[in-house]
Amino acid sequence: MITPEPTPPRYYAPKGGLPAQTELTTDRAIFTEAYAVLPRGTMTDIVTSLLPFWEKTRVWVIARPLSGFAETFSQYIVEVSPGGGSEKPELDPGAEGVVFVVRGALTLTLDGEGHDLGPGGYAFLPPGCSWTLHNTSGATASFHWIRKAYQVVEGIDVPAAFVTNEVDVPGDEMPGTDGAWTTQRFADPSDIRHDMHVNIVNFQPGGVIPFPETHVMEHGLYVLEGKAMYLLNNDWVEVQEGDFMWLRAFCPQACYAGGPGRFRYLLYKDVNRHATLSRQLV
Repeated sequence: MITPEPTPPRYYAPKGGLPAQTELTTDRAIFTEAYAVLPRGTMTDIVTSLLPFWEKTRVWVIARPLSGFAETFSQYIVEVSPGGGSEKPELDPGAEGVVFVVRGALTLTLDGEGHDLGPGGYAFLPPGCSWTLHNTSGATASFHWIRKAYQVVEGIDVPAAFVTNEVDVPGDEMPGTDGAWTTQRFADPSDIRHDMHVNIVNFQPGGVIPFPETHVMEHGLYVLEGKAMYLLNNDWVEVQEGDFMWLRAFCPQACYAGGPGRFRYLLYKDVNRHATLSRQLV
């Protein structure tokens, strides 16, 4: 029997622009008390932002801490033109981050060492590390930048920086799925130093999450490839590559990947820490 070659990764990146005046206003965008869906069509030129100390760069801010909603993280889609980038990318010394490249080529300098990041390139950036990022190619590059305030625990070290590519990270088969549902875990789940995970979740056609997951972790889910039906709270929502789903804690979720191709998303969740409790001043 001939073993089929693995399907090479592909990733959707926003194209910007602006819909024509003749287009319908009705779309799939929704914001509820439990979840939000930002379809790829909402990521137009007029909703981009600039960042301090970034040159020839624009960003789509697709998640930010909101009181009473998801409060632990921010997520950007960053588009860097040739010659662009930053010598001073992160201004918050307490922030950790993950960079995941979906288009083009970037050069990451991390603690003085250079790394070439192409599509699928992944870097974990702990708080306080020294890094820069530049597009030295002749084409536009795009990457996801997920940021979180690192929760320091006395007696536990801050995790070290690392750089990899998703093609070098095998998928762990979820029990009982015969490979139809796998997760590529970039950080060791048993490593208590990490207080967030940014993974890639994969479904082959017919793969499902067969129960409504309901848990304390907040989620950002960016669809890299394919389409599926996703249960969000009480609603089954059809999503496709380029869409972003944003879930607050305890929002029920499930998934059915009907095909015709595989369905994949980049997933953020907060992990491995006590719930923060308010302290009453005496």
